[in-house]
Amino acid sequence: MPQAKARAAAMMVSADDVEAQFYEALQRGDIEQLMAAWSDDDEVACVHPGGPRVVGHGAVRASFDSMFANGPIPVRPQQVRRVQTGGSSVHHVLERVDITTAEGAQTAWVLATNVYFKTTQGWRLVLHHASPGSPREAQEIVADAPSTLH
Repeated sequence: MPQAKARAAAMMVSADDVEAQFYEALQRGDIEQLMAAWSDDDEVACVHPGGPRVVGHGAVRASFDSMFANGPIPVRPQQVRRVQTGGSSVHHVLERVDITTAEGAQTAWVLATNVYFKTTQGWRLVLHHASPGSPREAQEIVADAPSTLH
């Protein structure tokens, strides 16, 4: 493991640490920092907005390498909701992506679910699933009464 990756991996003592490193790496376009957040497990998976399921450490890396070819990704996590039990943590995140288009500055919203497992090397990302959102998603709806899904 390269020295920078080992140093980055050593600092991730919580799922929140991993998430902070993941989003910082996206903002910097740093593939080594990004991949240090991921588990080395071949069963890791990623779904980019509107894209197919990408499975395996090498395939996930290749997908982000391809994205970084266009530069860093100006994404900021907002409205993080967490569920943690034992050795796993699930974060549902509203992502704000600020981009510049021919029409000027635009904001895109993405809904993401990040799943983290506690491994022998500390907490690591095992799943990032992102879906296109809308400006309406910026307004979080929280129900007071319990509800049933499906």
